[in-house]
Amino acid sequence: MISKLILFIFTFAFTTLGFSQPILGSTNPQNNCITFSVAEGTGCNWMCNYCSNQLSTNNYYFTDNVCMYQTGGCVGNPIASKQYTCCAASSFKDEL
Repeated sequence: MISKLILFIFTFAFTTLGFSQPILGSTNPQNNCITFSVAEGTGCNWMCNYCSNQLSTNNYYFTDNVCMYQTGGCVGNPIASKQYTCCAASSFKDEL
């Protein structure tokens, strides 16, 4: 109950101040993915940075292709409160 209250306060404070942030996040270490939703006004640039930081890699992908990297940055059209999942992509070396 306290963690939900803290999450609400955190979300309310950042939304009120105009910062973009995940509303809900979870990590699945078995498949090296994170799932989160975002507040209104959050763009793909923020989402790509969030995934990169949370997964500790620049080699990741969104399972629904909501955001994609193009020359000049990360682009797409995320929808507020929808859940998105990004996963670290395995490299050939990881599979050896």
